[in-house]
Amino acid sequence: MPKANAIEIHWLPDVEEHDYPAAGSYLSILYSDDKVAEMIALLRGAAVVQFKAKDLFRASQLSLLGVSNSHVEKDIKKIRKQKSLSPLLLVRDSQNGKVIIADGYHRLCAIYGFNEDALISCKII
Repeated sequence: MPKANAIEIHWLPDVEEHDYPAAGSYLSILYSDDKVAEMIALLRGAAVVQFKAKDLFRASQLSLLGVSNSHVEKDIKKIRKQKSLSPLLLVRDSQNGKVIIADGYHRLCAIYGFNEDALISCKII
């Protein structure tokens, strides 16, 4: 159940263009260039879906960054000003049983602080 005083999170209808190269940069640490190019192409064509913030944290097995992180702080300000956020880019890592947050980790952390049940817009492959 959402918090009674939860701030509404606004989403862009699609991922911002600059998020794809950012996701590619991160994924290139984990995968070959050919595999990354394939994943980015799949992400570009994927539909935007939604998952709860708390479920994304559980699936990613990442820890929550604090509000002292400058990128999280920037996203918190955007949320308070009711600016729309770019959907997250996610990759299912079935071999390791988790989800890789290719882009949007700071946005997820910022949103979680407002409402762990908030629906997060994302593309997932």
